[in-house]
Amino acid sequence: MSDFHQRGPITTLPRLAALDAERRERELVRFSRARPLILIIPSLITELDEPALEGMIGEICKAPYVDTVVISLDRADEDGYQRALEYFKDVCHRTVVLWNHAPSVLAVREELEERFEGVSQPGKGRAVWMAIGYVLAEARARVVAFHDADVVNYDRSQLTNLVYPVMSPSLSFDFCKAYYARFTDRLHGRVTRLLMRPLLQAVETTVGRTSFISYLSAFRYPLAGELAFSADLLRHIRIPSDWGLEVGLLFEVLRQRSPRRICQADITDQFEHKHQPLSPDDPTVGLHRMALDIVKHLLRTLCSAGIVLPGGSFQSMRVAYQRFAEDSVADYLAVAAFNGLFFDKNAEEEVVDTFSAALKEGCDQFVIDPLGAPPLPNWARVDSAVPTAGANLVRAVEELGGVINE
Repeated sequence: MSDFHQRGPITTLPRLAALDAERRERELVRFSRARPLILIIPSLITELDEPALEGMIGEICKAPYVDTVVISLDRADEDGYQRALEYFKDVCHRTVVLWNHAPSVLAVREELEERFEGVSQPGKGRAVWMAIGYVLAEARARVVAFHDADVVNYDRSQLTNLVYPVMSPSLSFDFCKAYYARFTDRLHGRVTRLLMRPLLQAVETTVGRTSFISYLSAFRYPLAGELAFSADLLRHIRIPSDWGLEVGLLFEVLRQRSPRRICQADITDQFEHKHQPLSPDDPTVGLHRMALDIVKHLLRTLCSAGIVLPGGSFQSMRVAYQRFAEDSVADYLAVAAFNGLFFDKNAEEEVVDTFSAALKEGCDQFVIDPLGAPPLPNWARVDSAVPTAGANLVRAVEELGGVINE
């Protein structure tokens, strides 16, 4: 049983009672007449070989309130693209396959690269950004949701719970972030449990409590990739191109909206997707790379929020992080024992050691280059600088036959 305690400046929406799922979907169908919903799923071509995506598509087909599903397809050649068209042809909703490596799409991106730094940087962030540009140019959606493509135990109620706060006309939310418990026979979510939480505690200990730290700390799962935006807000959001995507988005949302229009929703009892390797000896891949990117983005967003980080504070922050992270290991050992779950204390402490190394490297890189790679520009700016970009992107997709199931 969840509680309904509210902590911090944003609204938390727990699931307290069993709802009639069909009744909730009928509500969303009614809401969708005025607020059409488009769902964006960034996907590597390799995801088509995994059972997770197939299961997700099967569930999304049953959601009657979805207007369009946009697949932002990365790392695919011509054969891969044709395979994707065949793969998604049976989706019951209007479907768009945005082939990011198509020559005509590359031509649009190359035009933007002449104006904006960072557009050439590959990654999930850019795949999301391109899909946003397409959706906004179509001007079909009032609400846009995002899902990762690797959710193993997906159920369409997860989408229903995510989008309801933004689609409902009786509520005033422009942004909703999912939260959930990640576990199987053991606890998962290592980056949130053993990096983000203790690092925010360390920052607060080092520089003091601020409104921005309170805002970040209020999110139960700040790294969740399941998000819902009003289309108007999405037009003004800048997108980080690396693993700092989720942290950067939280800062951008707060820049554009009052916390009273930001919420988080409990979307499911248990959430499971594929796990990244730790890669303790290689900071260019896996959770090590993810942690490094998150550290750098967090430091930059803290400074952008007006928080002063004196040179000596980094050493204090690292020492405080180590203590809070070790305390977290003890906390989660207790959680696992209480729930009868497996817990490898040594493996958890190895994760903390890797994240501690990532924190040191992230602090060093931040000192050398505080600004780092610029985020991708928001599409309001793109439309101003290159007014034809959105229309050219839509035309490229249509000419490639990427719009299916009309």
